[in-house]
Amino acid sequence: MSKILIRGAKVLGGEPQDVLIEGETIAGVGTGLSAEGAEVVEAEGKVLLPGLVDLHTHLREPGREDSETVLTGTRAAASGGYTAVFAMANTFPVADTAGVVEQVWRLGREHGYCDVRPIGAVTVGLEGKKLAELGAMHESAAGVTVFSDDGKCVDDAVIMRRALEYVKAFGGVVAQHAQEPRLTEGAQMNEGVVSAELGLGGWPAVAEESIIARDVLLAEHVGSRVHICHLSTAGSVEIVRWAKSRGIDVTAEVTPHHLLLTDELVRSYNPVYKVNPPLRTERDVTALREALADGTIDIVATDHAPHPHEDKDCEWAAAAMGMVGLETALSVVQETMVDTGLLDWAGVADRMSYKPARIGRATGHGRPLEAGEPANLTLVDTAYRGPVNPAGFASRSRNTPYEGRELPGRVTHTWLRGKATLVDGKLA
Repeated sequence: MSKILIRGAKVLGGEPQDVLIEGETIAGVGTGLSAEGAEVVEAEGKVLLPGLVDLHTHLREPGREDSETVLTGTRAAASGGYTAVFAMANTFPVADTAGVVEQVWRLGREHGYCDVRPIGAVTVGLEGKKLAELGAMHESAAGVTVFSDDGKCVDDAVIMRRALEYVKAFGGVVAQHAQEPRLTEGAQMNEGVVSAELGLGGWPAVAEESIIARDVLLAEHVGSRVHICHLSTAGSVEIVRWAKSRGIDVTAEVTPHHLLLTDELVRSYNPVYKVNPPLRTERDVTALREALADGTIDIVATDHAPHPHEDKDCEWAAAAMGMVGLETALSVVQETMVDTGLLDWAGVADRMSYKPARIGRATGHGRPLEAGEPANLTLVDTAYRGPVNPAGFASRSRNTPYEGRELPGRVTHTWLRGKATLVDGKLA
């Protein structure tokens, strides 16, 4: 049985301790642990966290392997400190049957640098007209627990209600892409001062907020769970806060880019800043950070959305929406939440590991750093600061909004059930 001693790491940002891994399990946590027979990783000054869990990743396989594959996407995940990702259903073919979700799950088992949990589509073909095989996907080998038409909104209230009723039977959750389609026809960016000055079609905040308001009321009526994908406005925060005060079983996520970037960047007309939902205002960014800090927003999810070069290297109107995020997420969270004093590292572990694992029912992930627990871990050099260089990304795509921007923190090691997937910043 292999043994690894992580020596002197600041566990969850606290006092330095040693962590001993034996096989797939944490064997001990304390000071002065014996290194006899163990590979030693010197971790003085670095922070040890539970392996990160992303509830919102686009791996693109099957069908868009020019953008990403399960292999390249999970390599990017391991580079960013992730040990589990939930793969969205907007593939080709759509992951709306037991066969397709099992294909994604098996690719993860065979080639993944982290665990891959497929997300099943809510409706057939993401068309919003007929429920997909929710029960069959749940009963499949993939054991699907999260369902989403992400990329499209389940805008039909009756379909959304039936989905909530269906997944309630087995403890599943519907993850809603909140975008009222009629209010966003022709939309290119956030509706506001900047869109008016640039002459680009505006994407009003109410298009997101109206769907969230409807869906939390539906979840309350049904007594089911609903999760809000990539929440982006101050108004959405207030609706979720109100829903939680009523005891409605709603959770919400925010992306790293919505914690840092604003619609002012669109003045450059650089399509790398084109994303769904759009970058919002400084007021929205402030509200999102505060909501993540106080727990109104439950988790950080990347919405890692890889695209080939040609889909972004074009005029704004023709460009695809989306940004890659797995390899920069923890750095952005350190910049916006830790270095600002809004969260400590234990809080980061809660928002990026414990809670996403719990929402998605990811058994074995998001566990305490204690003896007897699975050795899913990530080690972070929080003192590092440097420019983002997408040429070094493990992802097949390079559409990052942070190219050349200095960000703090660097993941140096990742372990999946005791097996190193990242060592000294290089994929194992």
